Amino acid sequence: MKLAFSWLTVLPLRVDDVDRGAAGRAIAWTPVVGVVIGALVVGVLQALAISNTSALVAGFLVVGVVALFTRGMHLDGLADVADGLGCYGPPERALKVMKDGGAGPFGVVSLIVVLGAQAAALPHAHWTVVLLAFATSRAAFGICCMRGVPAARPEGLGALVAGTQHPGMVIATWSVLGLAAVPLGIRAVVGVVVAGALVWLLVQHTGKRFGGITGDVLGAAAEIALLAVLVIA
Repeated sequence: MKLAFSWLTVLPLRVDDVDRGAAGRAIAWTPVVGVVIGALVVGVLQALAISNTSALVAGFLVVGVVALFTRGMHLDGLADVADGLGCYGPPERALKVMKDGGAGPFGVVSLIVVLGAQAAALPHAHWTVVLLAFATSRAAFGICCMRGVPAARPEGLGALVAGTQHPGMVIATWSVLGLAAVPLGIRAVVGVVVAGALVWLLVQHTGKRFGGITGDVLGAAAEIALLAVLVIA
């Protein structure tokens, strides 16, 4: 859990000697990190509501707080994956575009659409839906890292975590999320199901396009899953 928080937040935690075993256990704990981030979001939304901040402004401010708290890693991954999928050429060229560091037109548009929709949806979501959405978004990592899913590169985060998650554990995690969504209504359940399906499709498509997953794919999966639950539920 300590490694999961050190990876996914700005908390000053340090973990030495990280191997695939530790990385795999950290991925399994990431939904807990999502719940903590969701609780932070709920607190900020409540504070902004008390100060009579308009809903849309509050939504954008919260999106900014989340970006700061997570170092913007997932947003960078979303933009890089969008640019990689949008370019022509073999997997090697797509991976080079993703590693370039800049944001191309596909990446910019993806960020505008995803962040804008999240900002518009967050202020109108019940606090329980917010917690569910962020837990689901981090559970997306499990699907990306299931056994049988290769890494696109021999180095980097993708290579460290690819194939570390047992399918049974991933199914159990998502089943818990689905059960947690039941008291929140059918739309919440549908949101979790759609989020899982979108992440699975992303993993399959990037596997064909890039040759496997990268750390950027994990970030894109988290943002897509978060958006799905917020918009539907």
